Amino acid sequence: MSGAITIRRKVFKIFGGAFHIFNDKGEIIGYSKQKAFKFKEDIRIYTDESMAKELITIKARNVIDFSAAYDAIDTQTNTKICAFKRKGLKSIFKDEWIIMDPNDNDIGVISEDSAVLALIRRLFLNFIPQKFNAAVNGKKLCSYKQRFNPFIFKLDINLEDTNADQRMIQLCIVGGILLTAIEGRQN
Repeated sequence: MSGAITIRRKVFKIFGGAFHIFNDKGEIIGYSKQKAFKFKEDIRIYTDESMAKELITIKARNVIDFSAAYDAIDTQTNTKICAFKRKGLKSIFKDEWIIMDPNDNDIGVISEDSAVLALIRRLFLNFIPQKFNAAVNGKKLCSYKQRFNPFIFKLDINLEDTNADQRMIQLCIVGGILLTAIEGRQN
């Protein structure tokens, strides 16, 4: 897998959310669908828009939770890949997520690039695209960068290690989907 992935939120989706996942050649490598009208977040990642083969399920643990935790399950093996927990109060000023292993041990963090820029973004209607960095076990895993476009939400994921194992790539994609679905909702 190359070091670049892009997630694009579907433009005219009335209920729920739909996200296309592209590789660096512009080829669709995944399609994600967020179910509408659910009390608990339920996001599915498929190989493509046909939704014939589900790859990953992302589910919120609780109905309404300011510091929500989301479990990512590999549906092919029915095993938990990881979990992400949003830092509720802290995310008012600077978005931050805790990355947890399958046993819910903290192993990393996704954090917005700068508290100053985060505050400016919140005050000036997000004219400055968000940037995040993900680190696992103290080592930078990937970065996320929102492209400025008032009509289409696009998030670029740049993998630090292009030879990363499948679990780490899945972790980066799940993190990107959550940033697009949850943080992207604020824009």
